[in-house]
Amino acid sequence: MLPVYYDGINIDLGYRIDLLVEETVIVELKAVEKRTPIHEAQLLSYLKLSGKRLGLLINFNVLRLKDGIKRMIN
Repeated sequence: MLPVYYDGINIDLGYRIDLLVEETVIVELKAVEKRTPIHEAQLLSYLKLSGKRLGLLINFNVLRLKDGIKRMIN
């Protein structure tokens, strides 16, 4: 769970990121037929809200896993 802070106040709702690696990289996992802009927007929102710089969007529904990885920078 990624806590949300606004104007110095902790808001009691959070975003459920899939993985946070070394407190640095947010990894969002998908198993969809086609990656859409909404998936990228979701990861970008997580990056902005957390103040993290780097994220990976990984779609497992591909023939070669390397074709399903997108690196995103905030």
